[in-house]
Amino acid sequence: MPIEKFVTLESTYVPLPIENVDTDQIIPARFLKATTKEGFGDNLFADWRYNKDGSAKADFVLNDPKYTGSVLVAGKNFGSGSSREHAAWAVHGYGFKVVVSSFFADIFKNNSLNNGVLPVVVSEEFLSELFAADEKNTVVVNLEEQTITNKATGNTESFEINGYKKNCLLNGYDDIDYLISVKDEIEAFEGSKA
Repeated sequence: MPIEKFVTLESTYVPLPIENVDTDQIIPARFLKATTKEGFGDNLFADWRYNKDGSAKADFVLNDPKYTGSVLVAGKNFGSGSSREHAAWAVHGYGFKVVVSSFFADIFKNNSLNNGVLPVVVSEEFLSELFAADEKNTVVVNLEEQTITNKATGNTESFEINGYKKNCLLNGYDDIDYLISVKDEIEAFEGSKA
């Protein structure tokens, strides 16, 4: 999956006000046999989304047609547990471009950035405000300015991001694409050492 350029996104969002969501809940271990990134979005939160017979659980938010958008708003401590990169693949594969929480596990946060998903850390107050809004509410995520705005209230918070990863997302680069983009500089540096 190529990394898409990310500058600004305005979207409705899917609220998941559950704390301590670990990577096994995001993508259960039985789905980890695949070696490519395709198809993982179908199994995002599989045990919460589907009954044993494969039918959709009507009371789970991803099965509720009221909630749409490319932003997932999750409770505190999202992505804890094992270091499986498949969790980020599942989030991206479902179509989420941003995950908002008040805290992310570091490995999940880095895996998300490596796979074109922007993790946005906000305050507990801002998170509660997003959960309190109705299903038509939108957020605006501006990566260049490193801000997120709740359209219902007009409140804005800043978020932190590693400068290298910000550059990669703004340009749609994975690590290899970035190296290719600076190939001339690398060759010039190597030439100066000869």
